[in-house]
Amino acid sequence: MGQTATILIADDDPHIREMLGIALGRAGYDTITASQGVNALDLAINDAPDLIVLDIGLPEMDGLEVCRRLRASSDLPVLFLTARDDELDRVLGLEMGADDYVTKPFSPRELVARVKAILKRSQRVSPRQTDQQLTRGHLSLSPNSHDCRVNGQAVTLTNTEMTLLNHLMRHPEQVISRAQLLDALYGTNIHVSERTLDSHLRNLRAKLAQAGCQDAIQTLHGVGIRMGSCSAV
Repeated sequence: MGQTATILIADDDPHIREMLGIALGRAGYDTITASQGVNALDLAINDAPDLIVLDIGLPEMDGLEVCRRLRASSDLPVLFLTARDDELDRVLGLEMGADDYVTKPFSPRELVARVKAILKRSQRVSPRQTDQQLTRGHLSLSPNSHDCRVNGQAVTLTNTEMTLLNHLMRHPEQVISRAQLLDALYGTNIHVSERTLDSHLRNLRAKLAQAGCQDAIQTLHGVGIRMGSCSAV
């Protein structure tokens, strides 16, 4: 990024806030902090951080609700923290538009790596690609302007969904394995569950289908994922 990214750390545990502040600071990021949900939402909206590390179990307003309200008007990248060994929370977070999650206890090094991967995805493409528009049937994508449309109707995507669709549309006839898609999203040195990828794919399919494109993404079981014809109903 052209300038130092600012990370909002929202967690009610002061030790976690301090630990993450130190780890992210050493990685070259500026940080701001919040200890409860209402304040986290306010900072996310008004202070324009580049990413929020968001604890699901925040007091006053939990992280899921903070994410839900954020997604009504913002594509701010969200990395969830959860102390619960509850897959439902993680799935709900991803369905609400979170980019990734880390389960407590976690390695600060791993979290910093996840933050770097998310921020890399959130960057716009290079100026040489500014005017490039990808099309597939009734679906069009302009990655630099973060613009996705079906039959001219705008479809709001998170940064992760945008990166995923961009990768698929750049290889429209290729069947891409889940491992290749995970590498495209997170890099090769971060282990991420395929269930996380499946959640992002499910959200992306649902958004495109709601806009009228029912067959945008096809799953070939045991093989991988590829673009459909993107015909609109």
